[in-house]
Amino acid sequence: MRSVFVSMFFGLLLTFVSALSASAQQAEIEGTINRQFDAFKADDFEGAFEFASPALQLLFQSPENFKRMITTGYPMVQRPAEVTYLELRESAGSLWQKVQIIDGKGYTHLLDYQMIQINEEWRIASVRMLNAPALSA
Repeated sequence: MRSVFVSMFFGLLLTFVSALSASAQQAEIEGTINRQFDAFKADDFEGAFEFASPALQLLFQSPENFKRMITTGYPMVQRPAEVTYLELRESAGSLWQKVQIIDGKGYTHLLDYQMIQINEEWRIASVRMLNAPALSA
């Protein structure tokens, strides 16, 4: 009987520690994305470029190229009116943070941020647009 209680205790303890770890991880990931949004709002594309993974930095080669991609392909992240963090999930070994953005014109956009950890810092490895939910009256 005692071993059952000990097993239950350690099971609950493990669940609690895992939940705390996941919560801290999500807060760090949201912080990284928020700091990139702050850089975009300040038109600091060099600063925003620093939050990209080394692979993305290699792909775009310069903050100027990165700026061109953002302004033409992802203008909603430049000056979002509202940002809501949805679920953080693991898929095929990668962490994905779903983010709902309402732009300055009131349009809703859903984006999925692939996050990687490098030297204990979170970086954005890719961003993909998802279909926004349909609005009904």
